[in-house]
Amino acid sequence: MIASMNRSIRQFAIIGPTASGKSNLAIKIAKKINAHILSLDSLSLYKEIDIVSAKPTLSERDGIIHYGIDQLRPDEPFNVTIFEKLYRKAYLQAAEEGKNLIIVGGTSFYLKVLIDGISSLPALNESTMQKVKKSMADRDAAYQMLYELDPPYMQSIAPNDSYRVEKALEIYYASGELPSHYFRDNPPLPAISEHIPLYHILTERAPLRSRIAERTTRMLQSGLIDEVAYLEQKYTRSPNCMKAIGIKETLNYLDGVYDKQKMEEKIIINTARLAKRQVTFNKSQFESLISSDIENLEKRIMGDLQREQ
Repeated sequence: MIASMNRSIRQFAIIGPTASGKSNLAIKIAKKINAHILSLDSLSLYKEIDIVSAKPTLSERDGIIHYGIDQLRPDEPFNVTIFEKLYRKAYLQAAEEGKNLIIVGGTSFYLKVLIDGISSLPALNESTMQKVKKSMADRDAAYQMLYELDPPYMQSIAPNDSYRVEKALEIYYASGELPSHYFRDNPPLPAISEHIPLYHILTERAPLRSRIAERTTRMLQSGLIDEVAYLEQKYTRSPNCMKAIGIKETLNYLDGVYDKQKMEEKIIINTARLAKRQVTFNKSQFESLISSDIENLEKRIMGDLQREQ
């Protein structure tokens, strides 16, 4: 933690499933307590992905500074350390301006990384990247080699997990160390070093499903199909963000796989499944969640803040 981040500010997180009202609640509270907002959302991070990400518009942000929105082009590389850098920037700016910080988003994995930390990875040169590429041409052989060298680390990685096998190769070739030894010598450093309250929006399944359906209809009325067609034309289908819910179903519609009604149904179904996974993750990965429905959660947050004064 850099020294200037030792200045204390009031910060807390609001998490919950997609379409549960997190962004609106965060903006409402931010206006009351003089706060900036850090958005932790895997799609809002990208420029030009506006409708399908359901990111708050400039009008909806109502003058509240948001970090984590419109940071990358869809074809730019992404890794989770981006959110660590955004958090540090948001924290320092809030401290310098005498403001508070609200962390909000449905992609709670990024919040988990901020709290638990992530190890820095060794730098890759061209020679290392070529060695990794050559090894990954036969992923099964690469996995077997790594497993024989470092069983404790590789036993938690599936043989078909190309991403993690490739990362293990990068660490091995770039550092000359076994992955388990590398992470032992380079333990994760949390960006958030103090305990922060985690407020969790509870939702009933039926009302949430209804909210998801309403939001999907609004997206279509706002030009979802045109946005996805534009993104495909400009960036192709290669970037990972082009596989996101809302985009992949619309691409199937453009391909003639779905009619418009089927596309809308699929977006709703897949978004509801995502919401279920988000709830499961939040409950299993975070301790001491302060959970309530959105109306009572606002009262709880404001009450807690007043007691801290």
